[in-house]
Amino acid sequence: MSAGPSQVDPRGPRFAAWVTTVVLAAVLVTGWWPLLAAQGVVFAIGAFAGFGVAPYLILYRAFAAPRLGPTDEREDTAPLRFAQGVGFGFAVVGVLGYATGLTALGIVATAFALAAAFLNAAFAFCLGCETYPLIRRFTPEKERALR
Repeated sequence: MSAGPSQVDPRGPRFAAWVTTVVLAAVLVTGWWPLLAAQGVVFAIGAFAGFGVAPYLILYRAFAAPRLGPTDEREDTAPLRFAQGVGFGFAVVGVLGYATGLTALGIVATAFALAAAFLNAAFAFCLGCETYPLIRRFTPEKERALR
């Protein structure tokens, strides 16, 4: 699968963050961990397969973008993919917590992911995206050249 575009319309990830916020809030209200597992798959696709095939961005491009009109604004996908990877990690921990009876762990992991998604959706503040350059700063050049 292709990694997709190297830059995207920033309204797409924000739309995805709103959908994610609703999904994660539903998980917290219901405790239904299969929904969290499904969200984890969505995170994994965004992080590892790329934004060309990310489900919520496909919805954005098909339904929302045509109604919003064009924009010249673009955002690099590398920090966004990192943020999706972090969300995937929290979803995995949450699913494991719920599925093994460690419900408090599932709730905390889901709540952290929800807080990050809501920050992006409501305030256009992507916590993972802000963390990405800090981590890159401390990654040795040799490791970056291998990627």
